[in-house]
Amino acid sequence: MRSISFPKWLTWGIVTLVGVVILATVIRSFWYFEVINNDEVGIAIEAGQIQGVKQPGIAYDLGLFVELVKIKTSAVAITVDDPELITSDKQRIGLQVTADVFRPSERDLVTGNYARYRGIYTDDNSLQQRMTAFTLQAMKVCVGDKKFDEAVIGSGRDALRACIDEELSTLAEPLGLEVRNVAVPQVTISPEVQAALDAIVQSRLLTEKAKQDVEKAQQESLASQAVEEGRIRVEQSKLQEEARQQVTLQQLKEQQLEAQLTVIEQETINAQAQLELTQAQQQVADEQAQIDLAKEIALAQLYAANPDYVSLQIALANAQSIKETDKLIFTQDGVFPNLIFNNGAVPSFDVGSQP
Repeated sequence: MRSISFPKWLTWGIVTLVGVVILATVIRSFWYFEVINNDEVGIAIEAGQIQGVKQPGIAYDLGLFVELVKIKTSAVAITVDDPELITSDKQRIGLQVTADVFRPSERDLVTGNYARYRGIYTDDNSLQQRMTAFTLQAMKVCVGDKKFDEAVIGSGRDALRACIDEELSTLAEPLGLEVRNVAVPQVTISPEVQAALDAIVQSRLLTEKAKQDVEKAQQESLASQAVEEGRIRVEQSKLQEEARQQVTLQQLKEQQLEAQLTVIEQETINAQAQLELTQAQQQVADEQAQIDLAKEIALAQLYAANPDYVSLQIALANAQSIKETDKLIFTQDGVFPNLIFNNGAVPSFDVGSQP
């Protein structure tokens, strides 16, 4: 057989590569240079002892058998189904529970629990298996303490979720794990129970509908009665308003008549006062006239009692009535009048010399 020969350079290359790999493997235990992501923390280990917990960033070290173990701190989602759960009143239901689990990032929790729960801290499958077991236990505990209605219907489901959340957190806390966002998105029941529930629901709906029909009839009756009462009230209001208007009109008329009566009374008072004033004025005028005529009446009485005195007064009056410029003409019937002048003319009569 012919022997196969390789070029020396290829042989030396292979030997060199193998030597480098072996050397790297050997010296890898004496250093590390790693990048820790934001959702991770690093556990620095030297010679099997935990030296500390490194936060996100660049981590490196040189030493004897040094190692950096990364732990993810982001959420690990779990979904657990259990189709056979028995309530306290012996009813079968099925549940689906979901939750988010977080590994610890605090130094004390990590260093205190890493040695015991390394697989859970570093492997998602191990974590999910352990949390699945915890969730199944929590589901059985919480469902077993509740009756069917309390676990399935209405607000009972939220109480069931809170119970599972509390039980699951209690089981996970010793491992340094944190449970959040627990939900019970689905509850399943057997077909027989579902049929019974449907019948109950249908009966309740029919009962509720009957109640609603009764209430509707009552409300319609009340509404009709209210409409009729409203119509009657409107008519009564109209009549009351008309009566009120009539009363108001009558009151206005009475006030008008009272005002007219007051005016008439005032006019009567004014007329009476005017009459009394006129009478008083007439009486005053009469008295004034008597005062004014008293002297003349007295003279008349004097003249009547003394005729001679009257003749004297006539003579005096005549004498006083003749002035130097006056002219007197005495004639007899059928005689041409004689002229009398006061300057001595003929025929003349000197009246100034007469007594």
